[in-house]
Amino acid sequence: MEASAQPVADAGAAPEIRKQKKKKVLLMGKSGSGKSSMRSIIFSNYVARDTRRLGATIDVDLSHVKFLGNLTLNLWDCGGQDAFMENYLSQQRSHVFSNVGVLIYVFDIESRDFDRDLLTYRSIISALSQFSPTSSVYILIHKMDLVAPAQREASYNDRIAAIRTKSDVFDPVPFATSIWDQSLYKAWAEIIHDLVPNLSSIERHLATLGTLIEAEEVLLFERSSFLVVSHWCSSIGSSNPTTDRFERLSNIIKNFKQSTSRYTGTPKSAEQFVLLELKLSRFCMFVVKFSTNTYLAVVLPPGEERFNAALENAMQARKEFESLDSPARRGPDRGVSGPSE
Repeated sequence: MEASAQPVADAGAAPEIRKQKKKKVLLMGKSGSGKSSMRSIIFSNYVARDTRRLGATIDVDLSHVKFLGNLTLNLWDCGGQDAFMENYLSQQRSHVFSNVGVLIYVFDIESRDFDRDLLTYRSIISALSQFSPTSSVYILIHKMDLVAPAQREASYNDRIAAIRTKSDVFDPVPFATSIWDQSLYKAWAEIIHDLVPNLSSIERHLATLGTLIEAEEVLLFERSSFLVVSHWCSSIGSSNPTTDRFERLSNIIKNFKQSTSRYTGTPKSAEQFVLLELKLSRFCMFVVKFSTNTYLAVVLPPGEERFNAALENAMQARKEFESLDSPARRGPDRGVSGPSE
């Protein structure tokens, strides 16, 4: 077995990238449901144990998360205390619920008053229907690790069935999640996947690259969160029985970045490596800094020549992906109107 990682050279400040797409994302749920913990794990490079020191969110914690070069998530982490919820639904109703692209509503599976939680959710859905009827709704049934394994599926299905009856015209997409496993990455990756601009072009280019270099699997990760933006599999890769391998890899690399940060003193959000190689008897893999905002992971059959050729071809493909990753260059007729919501 051989594994290696190359450190990042100290590059100058990256040029400012002009934002083109903005998506307003509401993260809501009752106080203590785990909203801020999951946000910190996905976007601030926390590990699960570090979230214990997070306090309750006061009112709205607004953050602007750059995801790829041409998408900015305006993430509204809304405090879940009753007084805040009442304020969102009355005085701030239009302000909070207008121009929403995505609502992510978090339910605590161990809540002692699920009926009351449902009433609050129904009120939120009513406001969303009034001001943002075309938005997408995702439901996270969170803290599933606290339920006995034999009871998880039944508990989850019961909750989802009840939630659907309160969802009005929306068809929410549900997930069972926990901060202690890769389920959180799976949920957020699928949510973000629906928001990425140029996704069809990215997927088409990824398939062309994977076929060219004779890879088994190719994955494109967002640089800071390491969520999977897109992937391509050959017939061999598609037969892999480990269905949650992408989320596991996200989790492993985030923990690797945590360890690197701890022992090198670099910020958690910094780029600690440009190339990671793994060479085993059954397969080879590399993870390489790809475009400005992405990493590329490639899984290959064993063989040094195949590995080196694939790595070189991936480097050559960077320019094509960089044009998809970044906003279009400013022209004389651009910048007249504001960014689309």
